[in-house]
Amino acid sequence: MIDELSVTNVALIRRASLAPSAGLTVLTGETGAGKTALLSAIKLLVGERADASAVREGADALEVEARLYLRGGDPDGCVVRRRVEAAGRGRVQVDGRMASVREIASTIGATIDLCGQHEHQRLLDPATHVALLDAWASESIGPAREAYAEALADARAAAGEFERAHELNRSADERLDEASFVLRRIDEVGPSEEEHAELEEALPRAEHAESLLRAVGGAHEGIAGEGGAFDALGGAVGWLRDASAHDASLVALADRLESALIDIEDAAADLRDYRDSIELDPAGLARMQERMAAFQGLMRSYGPRMADVLERRERAAELVAAARDGGAREREAREALESAERRLAALADRLDDARAQAAPRLAQAVSEQMAALEMGSAEVIVQVERLARPQWGVAGPSRVELLYRPGAGLTARPLRRIASGGEISRVMLACKVVLGEADGTETLVFDEVDAGVGGATALALARVLARLARTHQVIVVTHLAQVAVMGERHYLVRKSADDVPETSLALIDGERRVAEIARMLSGDVGEASLAHAREMLGLAGASAR
Repeated sequence: MIDELSVTNVALIRRASLAPSAGLTVLTGETGAGKTALLSAIKLLVGERADASAVREGADALEVEARLYLRGGDPDGCVVRRRVEAAGRGRVQVDGRMASVREIASTIGATIDLCGQHEHQRLLDPATHVALLDAWASESIGPAREAYAEALADARAAAGEFERAHELNRSADERLDEASFVLRRIDEVGPSEEEHAELEEALPRAEHAESLLRAVGGAHEGIAGEGGAFDALGGAVGWLRDASAHDASLVALADRLESALIDIEDAAADLRDYRDSIELDPAGLARMQERMAAFQGLMRSYGPRMADVLERRERAAELVAAARDGGAREREAREALESAERRLAALADRLDDARAQAAPRLAQAVSEQMAALEMGSAEVIVQVERLARPQWGVAGPSRVELLYRPGAGLTARPLRRIASGGEISRVMLACKVVLGEADGTETLVFDEVDAGVGGATALALARVLARLARTHQVIVVTHLAQVAVMGERHYLVRKSADDVPETSLALIDGERRVAEIARMLSGDVGEASLAHAREMLGLAGASAR
């Protein structure tokens, strides 16, 4: 939900802010006043492509900043800021950190639906229709879809195993000699990653045992031998202890040297243990060098790592086993695949049945809303069409698409091919009302939803928008007084008549709102128009209560 929106230097807007209500917010104003610029700002907020031409003339850059509260998000909300320079460069920030346009498109954009007459709407994309049906009837469809998705994953895994077994069986005769040689050569050595790691650590020590022994023995003798560091340091401690009888400050120095003496004694013990652990074993060294040479030979042939050698051995062993089993592995894999496909088909039928039962109920609910919008006998049909097996995906085994029938006796056509913008807007609105919170969006922004609407249809449209605002935050740009009076908040968009025109946005209420409704009704603010406007606002307020 949009808590507050701030717009700077977008088209004719120098600076404007909008704080929509949680329900229905309306924006009105003369044609050409600049309402479209506000919609352009929201498009930037949801991650649509930036256009440097939208920067106000004379400005270096435009900025759109908004505080939003997302369902399941941070209870303190998040702040999104987008800047587009006149030179074309852009920047996105979320809560003060750098972000990408793709990030806000996938997060913010997923919760805000721009429902303009000429916008690319998710509702007109057939790929989204299956998700709408599933969300609307989640209790009946959800378990069937989860079971189908699990079975599809199992079938794909079984198909992969069958292809692997088939390929092994097909190439077994051709590559058997090579695989047998590889397997025999590696098994003669019997390598393991653990033994190789141990050799890498132990071999250098065994190869340089004599020099290590000399170095450690010399170090130990210098420390613990007769006249070594230990004796000298012990003598120094004794001298200082004796002298401290005459100068107490020497006690601290004696203590420090005595502490060092303890450390040296420990080091001498460690050197002795290390010296005693070294073995001069020419025969053992030769065995280790021979073993490492064998490992290095395998890694040159099948490496470069020991893990690669072991992987090559596993492939060779599989190939040899496939040649020896007479095709048994392939037959088992085929049987497992056929079993997985039978289970998948049964669960696909179950999912299609659940959708087929829900589809007419969804269609009826949407069609009822369309009738409330004065669309006569027009109706929506939810078509569930089974796909060929290769086309089955995680969404299901069938294509779900919303079709539109303009009137009884006419042919139903795909919703995306409706020619009339007014029809698109009202069908979309009907779907939004029926789907309620199931469509995943939190904020709906309508532009020109009232195109070509008047009379009783205008009143019906206003009532449906008010009903939709019970489940969504709704922002509507409208020219209809019937819609405007339903708004919980009403913003007036105006354009100055200066040489460099500027669009302003103001929250209106009281008599200013009465005057704007009167203008929308008759184009003037005469007493009759004002009285009519007050009556409409009163009736709208009473219906809201």
